[in-house]
Amino acid sequence: MQAVTPFHIAIPVHNLDECRTFYREILNCEEGRSSDHWVDFNLFGHQLVIHYKPKTQTEDLHSNPVDGKNVPVPHYGVVLPWDVFDSFFKELKNKGVAFVIEPYVRFAGQTGEQATMFFLDPAGNALEFKAFKDMGQLFAK
Repeated sequence: MQAVTPFHIAIPVHNLDECRTFYREILNCEEGRSSDHWVDFNLFGHQLVIHYKPKTQTEDLHSNPVDGKNVPVPHYGVVLPWDVFDSFFKELKNKGVAFVIEPYVRFAGQTGEQATMFFLDPAGNALEFKAFKDMGQLFAK
């Protein structure tokens, strides 16, 4: 596996101030450059940019069934070290984050064993944070 380099993702938000507070204070992202219409954040070493987009109409979140749960699609997030995942979940829970899918372990005792959780930002963007028991199995079949 090659060395991991930071990714860049830009997402739409209809309330820049509310989402700015969420990413800064709930997810503890360091804020970078900004303008009246966008804000850069350091999301675990990756560049996340929230861009203002006026709210047009309410659109139902699409989901796919996985493990008997409705996984929101699209979603984005970070693969965390196994020992960080639980403390991050507890921090989010203490800050009042409502989970779309509470943390659980997939493929327990099998190749690709992973912990995962899903929640939404204030604009309705779905985030998934996960952790692999063995990071070397990130792409294992």
